Amino acid sequence: MQPDRLLLNFAVVLLTVMQVAVLIRVLLSWFPIDPYNPIVRVLFEITEPVLAPFRKVVPRIGMFDLSPLAALLVISFVLRGLGGGSIF
Repeated sequence: MQPDRLLLNFAVVLLTVMQVAVLIRVLLSWFPIDPYNPIVRVLFEITEPVLAPFRKVVPRIGMFDLSPLAALLVISFVLRGLGGGSIF
């Protein structure tokens, strides 16, 4: 396999995993969960570096945080640009 194709496949897989992680984080926010659960902590540590820049740009609407939606849209556009498709 060519090195550039390998890098492209890695980027597609990484972005797809990030999409799923952000989606799971959004779904978990609807339920009362223990924030000290090791799985939840790992999920937050993975997704927070992606969501934090969006929180600076996308304002909250009342009690709704739309930064995950913006992050998912940007990740989807990047995936489509890479030719990797998207889960949405």
